[in-house]
Amino acid sequence: MLCEKASERYLRDQEQTGKNEERILEVLSKGLSTEFPNPERVGCPGRATLEAMASHRMPLSEADKWLDHLGSCSPCFQEFTAIRSKRRTHRRFQWGGGLAILLAVLALFLGLRRHHAGNETAVLDLRPYSVSRGEPSASGQTSLRLGRGTKHLVVDLPIGSKEGSYDLALLNDSGSELLHVGGLAQLGTQVVVLRVEVNLAGVPPGSYLLALRQPGLEWTRFPVGVY
Repeated sequence: MLCEKASERYLRDQEQTGKNEERILEVLSKGLSTEFPNPERVGCPGRATLEAMASHRMPLSEADKWLDHLGSCSPCFQEFTAIRSKRRTHRRFQWGGGLAILLAVLALFLGLRRHHAGNETAVLDLRPYSVSRGEPSASGQTSLRLGRGTKHLVVDLPIGSKEGSYDLALLNDSGSELLHVGGLAQLGTQVVVLRVEVNLAGVPPGSYLLALRQPGLEWTRFPVGVY
């Protein structure tokens, strides 16, 4: 309710401001910028008054008494229009500067969001591993690493893996499960990919075993570091 009343007041103020400006411009649109020279500036209101009128800080009731003067004094007309032009340019500059700042903040926010999203998604490439009787061996494979902020885990399964349901677990040195989730592996671009949701926030940094299996089969374990 308060927001509606504030909006109504704002619209009324804007409407009155527009009317004030239209009335002033009506007087100034007579093309009197040079027809009424006043080199001695007799009866001129002064720059402060002209600025108040141009910025709508002066009520129309007070500005009324100066409208006739503006319509018959070319120097005041010229000064008034120059003030209005400068204020318009300043407002555009302020808007442009504010917009630039807003865009910069937005870009920073999106960049941080992308960076944060990137940290939440981890990809483990197990394709270089060959699996024999549940014991993997790797050729030229860098160590597997998982960040504790990982929430979305994408696993490229070893070559020859089948599509279907998989269990995934994180085991400590004693074989205890710190994490156990299930997911569906599907064929992607020449590789079977398993996607699961995980929560590693409570896992201390260290060395662990990532265990994978299809239902009814033995676990296959891969060394992984959590940081």
